[in-house]
Amino acid sequence: MTLTDLIGTLAAILTTVSFLPQALHTFRTKDVRGISLGMYSVFTLGVAFWLAYGLLLQAWPVVIANMVTLALASAILIMKLRYK
Repeated sequence: MTLTDLIGTLAAILTTVSFLPQALHTFRTKDVRGISLGMYSVFTLGVAFWLAYGLLLQAWPVVIANMVTLALASAILIMKLRYK
């Protein structure tokens, strides 16, 4: 693995895992007051475009990281809409 691949992999893991605490907290408490609907809507759309970009380039680390991030961000967004 090259240094570039290592840095990209670490970035993908860290940014993806960063959504777990928010998703778990929201699942447990159903408290979505502190979550911005606008921010999560735009962010989720952006992640979907990153996923499409990764698929077009066949950049599998980008694809995998954004699939997981899209799932977590979508779950949080759905909870925000459901529990508002």
